[in-house]
Amino acid sequence: MREVVFIVDVSGQYAQVTARRIREREVYCEVVDLDKVKDSIALHRPVGIVLTGDDNCKELYTNGFRDYLIHADIPTLAIGAAAAAYEGLSYPFIISLAPASLMGEAAMDEVSAFLYETCGCIGEYTPADFANETIERLKEEIKDKKVICGLSGGVDSTVSAVMLHKAIGNNLTNIFVDNGLLRKDEGKNVIQMLKDSFDMNIIHVHAEDRFLEKLKGITVPAEKRMIIGALYIDIFREEAEKLGDINLLAQGTIYTDVLESGHDGAKSIKMHHNVGGLPKNLPFELVEPVRYLFKDEVRRVGVSLGLPEAFTKRQSFPGPGLGVRCLGELSKERLDVLRECDAIVREEIEKTNLPIERMQYFAVLPNLLSVGVEEGAGTYLETVAIRAIQSIDLMTADYVRIPYDVLDTISNRIISNIPQINRVVLDISPKPPSTIEWE
Repeated sequence: MREVVFIVDVSGQYAQVTARRIREREVYCEVVDLDKVKDSIALHRPVGIVLTGDDNCKELYTNGFRDYLIHADIPTLAIGAAAAAYEGLSYPFIISLAPASLMGEAAMDEVSAFLYETCGCIGEYTPADFANETIERLKEEIKDKKVICGLSGGVDSTVSAVMLHKAIGNNLTNIFVDNGLLRKDEGKNVIQMLKDSFDMNIIHVHAEDRFLEKLKGITVPAEKRMIIGALYIDIFREEAEKLGDINLLAQGTIYTDVLESGHDGAKSIKMHHNVGGLPKNLPFELVEPVRYLFKDEVRRVGVSLGLPEAFTKRQSFPGPGLGVRCLGELSKERLDVLRECDAIVREEIEKTNLPIERMQYFAVLPNLLSVGVEEGAGTYLETVAIRAIQSIDLMTADYVRIPYDVLDTISNRIISNIPQINRVVLDISPKPPSTIEWE
């Protein structure tokens, strides 16, 4: 059994960054809900526990977890106010670290000492091991059953599909849905790239009209995600019935999706269509090979599987696509405008020497009209925002300092070639407090 460290998020927002810092030390960890941690400890017997919390850790006392942990004899590291609940106790408790220090080298040296010296971790968490272990597990669990995989062509779903293909071969059928919310030429490029690289079964479903009809009049971001997620499931169900009533659905859910949606003991940040956006009466049993990996870990697993750079360095693209970058009501006309703006942003940034392998860069229509001037007459047209961030794991991100000459070129191309736009703005917000997407 793989060594595992549990992170118990008592009352704060530090579980995600803590998990990321531990994974960087090649130690596998999971965020566990306080209400479920006793059962999880009994089942998996972690080598260590990390408690995270902010200013309210009463739950540590009221549910008996403090007393339980004292007798469990598991080394524990407490971060933030969670430490207050254990002051004065001796080994196996190590009480230290303020949450803000997690980014500092001194604090991370202490975390490493806790993992390797106190907990006795051996650092066995490698991408190749994960891939091989997952493929063998999929073989054992799925056996001769058939599976459909929701394939977007992005890193997460592609890595999931390749591991499934290695595990069950032709019993896997990939479903690529063109929902009308894709980037310019996305469908054509993805299908061609997959056909050129892999000998896998792929069905291409054209569903732009269905999605836009369902999304007509919808402006609330959470509702958009719910509708998109539910319609994906409807299409997967239809295709599964055509193939012989398949009840296993694979998707490229990653740990960021799970944690940000408020699952697995984390506080909700936003609902991801492939987690909380799924209907309650889901007609499939889910298969999620990379559910507990962060984005950069998925990329490294892809490299270990021998995937070409076109896949492993492919820009992340949200499952709801341009539906969460086109704020307000969606229409084909507005989405087409956004597609053209986005293509210009990506083309110009890709000409630079910026570190694009760690970046996301795209255009957003914020549903903001503003006054402009064209040929001496006033206009009242849409604004487009440029968003470019740099991140390793997508849990935190900083905005990219795009050179002024590149911004000039992007702005001039958009305003000169796209008549529906009269203003270009730049988003310089880090994550947190902002998220990468606008919805």
